Amino acid sequence: METVEKNNGLLGLLQRGDKEKIKEAVANMLPDELAHLINNLPEGMQVLLFRNMDREKASQTFELLDVNNQKALLDVLPHRQVALLINDIAPDVRTALLEELSVEGINKHLRLLTQGERTIALKLLGYPENSIGRLMTPDYIALKQDWAVNEVLDHIREHGAESETLDIFYIVDEKGKLIDDIKVGELLLADPSTKVKDISDGKFISLSVTDDEEVAINEFKKYNRVALPVTDAAGTLLGIVTFDDVMQLAEEEDTEDIQKFGAVEALDEPYMDVSVLQMIKKRAPWLVILFIGELFTASAMSYFENEISRALVLALFIPLIVSSGGNTGSQAATLIIRAMALGEVTMDDWWKIMRRELISGLFLGLILGLIGFIRVIAWSAVFHSYGPHSFLIGITIGCAVMGVVMWGTLMGSMLPLVIKRFGADPATSSAPFIATLVDITGIAIYFTFAALFLRGTLL
Repeated sequence: METVEKNNGLLGLLQRGDKEKIKEAVANMLPDELAHLINNLPEGMQVLLFRNMDREKASQTFELLDVNNQKALLDVLPHRQVALLINDIAPDVRTALLEELSVEGINKHLRLLTQGERTIALKLLGYPENSIGRLMTPDYIALKQDWAVNEVLDHIREHGAESETLDIFYIVDEKGKLIDDIKVGELLLADPSTKVKDISDGKFISLSVTDDEEVAINEFKKYNRVALPVTDAAGTLLGIVTFDDVMQLAEEEDTEDIQKFGAVEALDEPYMDVSVLQMIKKRAPWLVILFIGELFTASAMSYFENEISRALVLALFIPLIVSSGGNTGSQAATLIIRAMALGEVTMDDWWKIMRRELISGLFLGLILGLIGFIRVIAWSAVFHSYGPHSFLIGITIGCAVMGVVMWGTLMGSMLPLVIKRFGADPATSSAPFIATLVDITGIAIYFTFAALFLRGTLL
């Protein structure tokens, strides 16, 4: 409630253009409150608000904005303030922003950087796209192993404001090679005269600068760290990756996977920021592929046209059969894709997965098949719906459901692994894709059982 009142009050001041009151209001607000407000303000008010912030709060707020608003502000803020912002924001945030600009835009803003910041920016931009090198920040505290604890604390007091985190520090040798990491609590509890090497155990976890961003996500989940060091092939400490950056990345990865699982190409931007034309371009290709796939379902049904015409009752159960396979296939795909994302299963576990899913599919198929059989028998007994061959129709439905469910489960669990083997994203084996694939094969399975049990009677 208090935040809403602050926002409404500041909005009124911005509308009146009262600069002095705006400065007073901004001084009493947190950067995340200001960022939330700015993301929803028109461009003119965004500029007015930024021009009345002090330098530190401006950079802290700018870091929290979405990248589209950051880009827009770079175009409309005064040249001097843009130069201050681009130098003051964290290197990893600046790297993410520069990646979104054109080559001309990158060069334009690189010229605004001081020599030291330009060197850092060029170094980070030189790492492969989606690598940890693009995500890391060089703002950390490095210690020498022959320093005493009191020297370390003096060093932290002097340089701590420049560090991304003060929870953990890194011990390096004369050549900058990472030797160990040490928590702040260990330093505070140690005797001031104790050497760093005497409280170091040489056990640490690090990331390679060329590792994929997903490696960082998995390592943070595995080790529950505030930050992890990043090294090159020789073990030299280059920077750190912090928890907040990785969690933001994980959210983006999860969003992308969810969108792909719904048979939509990843949007890369917030939903409301994507134009209708761009949305159509993202959605149409998969819908076309799925539509063509469903045409094969129609072809499969036409292949069994004679059977359908001689036993029209079989057509009544086609939606039941194919949806059962699609549903169980989508279930299996969801479970396997998520397990792969969490590192619970790997490609080497394919046989264990297949065995588990075959057993699961068998029992799930038996359950659903039995329900289908009972439904046919019950309706026949009460309403005389299926004539003198209701028992054979019930057996056909029950066995077909069991076969399609087993097939759907197998396809849903194995397809993500196959796609991963070929180097693609498993999330592309989306629920609609699985459902379409099982629709086609489900028709064939259904009428195969129908021919087996009903030949000589209805067929």
